[in-house]
Amino acid sequence: MQLETYIKDLLYRYECVIVPGFGAFLTNYRSAVIDNDTHTFHPPAKLVSFNRQLQTNDGLLASYIASSDSCSYETALQRIRNFTSGLSRKLHDGGEIRMAGIGDFQLNKEGSVQFIPSATENYDTASFGLTTFVASEIVRSAPELAEVGAKEQAPLLFTPRKRTSVPYMKYAAIGLIAIALGSLGGMKIYEGNVQKHNFAEKEKADLRVENDIQEATFVISDPLPVLNISVPVEQGRYHIVAGAFRIEANAYKKLDQLAARGYSAKLIGVNKYGLHQVIYSSHTDRLEALRELRSIQNTENKDAWLLVQTLGAE
Repeated sequence: MQLETYIKDLLYRYECVIVPGFGAFLTNYRSAVIDNDTHTFHPPAKLVSFNRQLQTNDGLLASYIASSDSCSYETALQRIRNFTSGLSRKLHDGGEIRMAGIGDFQLNKEGSVQFIPSATENYDTASFGLTTFVASEIVRSAPELAEVGAKEQAPLLFTPRKRTSVPYMKYAAIGLIAIALGSLGGMKIYEGNVQKHNFAEKEKADLRVENDIQEATFVISDPLPVLNISVPVEQGRYHIVAGAFRIEANAYKKLDQLAARGYSAKLIGVNKYGLHQVIYSSHTDRLEALRELRSIQNTENKDAWLLVQTLGAE
């Protein structure tokens, strides 16, 4: 199934990928593990799990499919519906579903969906190229252990050698120190003179600037009125979309309808497919946006969906 590939692509980049009407795949980080019994080293990994309760469309999978296949968002949603209906039908018929690199699905005796994650796929991009390996145990014989112990207990013998003194090196060092101290004193005197000169020049420059400012001072007898402009700023990157229209007039018509119902609806521009998008509202919190989306789908518009995008950025 081609949609499995899209789900895998998103799992490498996101911690939660929701398949509307079926469930959500979640990735959980696991640090490196050493199995002492089998001497096996396992690298850090992100393992996938499944949550049947999260089925509300957040727009992530459908938007990715529409972008990858150059189709409309509605077409992508229909492909997802066909995909999930096929999965549900196969499970209820007693079959087993295998998603390569993700895991296997089947119904247990209670009729609940049971998910067995894939043990071969690692979704941690930082661990790319790292594989599980087995390290062989090092076994030493009795003579080798005795030899190693004797080396560890043997005292370290060190006989210092007497260094011969070189008198002329001492006098040369004293001469170098004297030269360095003389140079340092000269540099201090020079730096002091430079600082005094710079301070005097700065005072002269400040005095000239102050005189120029006083000569240029003037009074405006009839000032222009102050204009207060308030520019609305869209906050949040989670937007509940009411519809996307090819004709701009239809978008404004939808905007008027939502305003009449009491929504603070907005027109957020044209997407890359040339459609004018109208939203119910924008949110900064993803869970808050999902709750509002679920409420609108149950009461107003079952085809409303969640757009995850920072406005002004493609």
